[in-house]
Amino acid sequence: MSSEAFRVTVYASSSERIDRSYFPVAEELGRRIAVRGYELVWGGGRYGLMGAVSRGARAAGGKLRGVILQRFIDKNVHCKETKEMASVADMRTRKRGLDEAGDAFVALPGGLGTLEELLEILSFRQLGLHHRPVVVLNTRGYWDPLLEMLAKSFAEGFIQPHFRGIYSVASTPAEVIDQIDAGRMLPPVQSEAFDPLGGGSS
Repeated sequence: MSSEAFRVTVYASSSERIDRSYFPVAEELGRRIAVRGYELVWGGGRYGLMGAVSRGARAAGGKLRGVILQRFIDKNVHCKETKEMASVADMRTRKRGLDEAGDAFVALPGGLGTLEELLEILSFRQLGLHHRPVVVLNTRGYWDPLLEMLAKSFAEGFIQPHFRGIYSVASTPAEVIDQIDAGRMLPPVQSEAFDPLGGGSS
């Protein structure tokens, strides 16, 4: 790791229409990231759980780095208090910016965008393109259906058993930090290219 701060990329919903009980959890995660001395990397928005996690980090004196579409800046939905805000032209560039900046990844509850980001970063780790911790924060059991789907994929051989270690599941923000710290100390999961005799890799 470089002399720069350890960075945690958080994927999260930008919706304000979701149940309010999700918000304090996201804010606590941001606070704990900052208190731990980590830098928050996120999608740059100020609404929904994106906004909550950034408020928590900022209130605790943390450093923040946003990656956001210029069209969202034009719509005035970005976090104006964050000076380090990368404006990009398209979603592929945005996702790459979030991925490349993170030393660890956390998925808060979210919709299609969050789901896509989580599955992509897991797929990249499975392929050995990175060996960084990926933590799913399962607030209110939100991710239970996905976790059940992944368990079915393992059980039926669509994902090889040795990939079980490519992600962990946390119930609280405190557990997220503990699992990130533990993941930094573990050896990389041995990821190999697609093996049709060993099970699917995608």
